Amino acid sequence: MQFASAVSKEMNAAEAGQALAGQIERVLQNGPIDLACLFLSSHYAEHAEELSSAVFDRLSPRVLLGCTGEGIIAGSEEIESAPAVSLWAAQLPGTSLTPWRLSGAQEGGDVGVMEWPDLHATSEPSTLLVFADPFSIPMDAVLLGMADHCQGSVAIGGMAGGGHDQGENRLLLNEGVYESGLIGVAISGDVSVRTVVSQGCRPIGERYVVTKAERNVIHELSGVLALDQLRQMFESLSSHDRNLAQNALHVGIVMDEQRNRFERGDFLVRNLIGADRSSGSLAIGDTLAEGQTVQFHVRDAQSASEDLNLMLAADRSRQTNPTLGALLFSCCGRGRGLFGRPHHDVTVVRERAGDIPVAGFFAQGEIGPVGGANFLHGYTASVALFSERHP
Repeated sequence: MQFASAVSKEMNAAEAGQALAGQIERVLQNGPIDLACLFLSSHYAEHAEELSSAVFDRLSPRVLLGCTGEGIIAGSEEIESAPAVSLWAAQLPGTSLTPWRLSGAQEGGDVGVMEWPDLHATSEPSTLLVFADPFSIPMDAVLLGMADHCQGSVAIGGMAGGGHDQGENRLLLNEGVYESGLIGVAISGDVSVRTVVSQGCRPIGERYVVTKAERNVIHELSGVLALDQLRQMFESLSSHDRNLAQNALHVGIVMDEQRNRFERGDFLVRNLIGADRSSGSLAIGDTLAEGQTVQFHVRDAQSASEDLNLMLAADRSRQTNPTLGALLFSCCGRGRGLFGRPHHDVTVVRERAGDIPVAGFFAQGEIGPVGGANFLHGYTASVALFSERHP
């Protein structure tokens, strides 16, 4: 298996496509290209078809997919505001690739989903590489449907960015360019695609059992009004953590209640979106049920950096085959704005996974698995790490 990545800042779309293809050809000289991912800043949106055609016609990959992003990740760079386009390509012998597309369908005033991929030809769960337009596709509904239509499959990817309204983002699939919906590819066979989902938070205080709740509203934690538990936890914090909790407080939901101890990666992190002083209840950005375990979390640059480093280091310690390439989907709320310096996430990936071809984009929402289920996240770095499945 062979991987390569390329970047161009040439504003002419056709010339940028040719430059990218030329860079890839110089690395992947033996055999056809199976999978190519093309990510472009919004500066190229109006010329996306010209750009993708230049790449597709010259390289003839089995599957080409990509999208616009708030910023572009390429090689060792995170290009957050300037025009840029990146191309990542892989030769994947023994691998099955099934391209697919979902479009929103109006059903009685609600947005539905159609055109699920046919994965019956594969004998094992697939990795679903997924990019979607946040204005036109109900991603939470898609992920729920995915659990039924693509049982056991892992989804990794992100929501396209750069546009501020419906019709301004672009999705690329082979020779097609779309302004809405979702595109993806199902990957199975001899390639191993591991996922790391770094939600950038750390737990604080004690864990609680949800003893009274309704949909996304927590009324009681461990038999005490939820707001009272929060106040007691807040008083126990250091001054540093109190400042963080005042500005960026979240709730982590334990995904596997059977574990004896809970660490980073065991929680699905959701925003704390409101508190009702009269009832003592808290509202969070997801539904939950009585009996689940939760813990409050905080997020800052140090926690986010530490989380990504630890999770990638843990992944590497478990691997016997070397990582050959990676795709990185970072929240547009990360980058220089969070860390105060450029290139943070891609630098950590290359430090922990090795000097490998990396590409990706800054997303309007990141897709990745936590606790065996697929979710849409915020403020997250979702990473797909590619290696050979067999020794």
